[in-house]
Amino acid sequence: MAKAVVILSGGLDSTTCMGLAKAAGYDLYPLTFDYGQRHNRELVCAVEVAKHYQASDHRIVKLDFLRQIGGSALTDDEIEVPQDGVSEDIPVTYVPGRNLLFLSMAASYAEVIGAEAIYIGVNALDYSGYPDCRPAFIEAVQTTIASGTKAGVEGRPIRIETPLLHWTKAEIIRRGMELNVPYQLTTSCYVGEEVACGECDSCRLRLKGFAEAGYQDPVAYRNDVNRR
Repeated sequence: MAKAVVILSGGLDSTTCMGLAKAAGYDLYPLTFDYGQRHNRELVCAVEVAKHYQASDHRIVKLDFLRQIGGSALTDDEIEVPQDGVSEDIPVTYVPGRNLLFLSMAASYAEVIGAEAIYIGVNALDYSGYPDCRPAFIEAVQTTIASGTKAGVEGRPIRIETPLLHWTKAEIIRRGMELNVPYQLTTSCYVGEEVACGECDSCRLRLKGFAEAGYQDPVAYRNDVNRR
């Protein structure tokens, strides 16, 4: 069976990628990063998702250098998580270099285990404006992996799979529901409490997606009115 590395955060998008990679017939090798994020709830969720899919080998890699340099509300406790609505500007929840590092390490892992694909749940539509979720970024990294790995120069390039790149959050959720993706095991909240805040950018985008898809989000929120 062909192998795929799935960058698994424990969130909605990456868990949908697990379902899509499974449906595509891949043997799943989820890779989760403990990068010093302000809470560990998503790591707990990632473990549960990997168990659900009976993944062959789930690796959790420590990458707390990102917390040491800070610069993001997700890695610096002195920067507050915004809860006043999604804006058009790149928000303070952007983590500098995060997906660049994730994809580089995933490529290393994929080359070692002989995986032919890396799945990452980046999205260029319903997202918070992060530059490392855009098509140009993915294309550049794909070129780098093809030219900078043994597998690539020997004619066996590792593909970056971004199935969610041009889907709305509602489309992602509809497809996930068709595949019985376990959204009840996921978290999207930047605050990271057991009950989601419903106010941060990630919660707002998730709730909007479920509402437009015609489903009720299975995770708990502070105020049930956020489910509308």
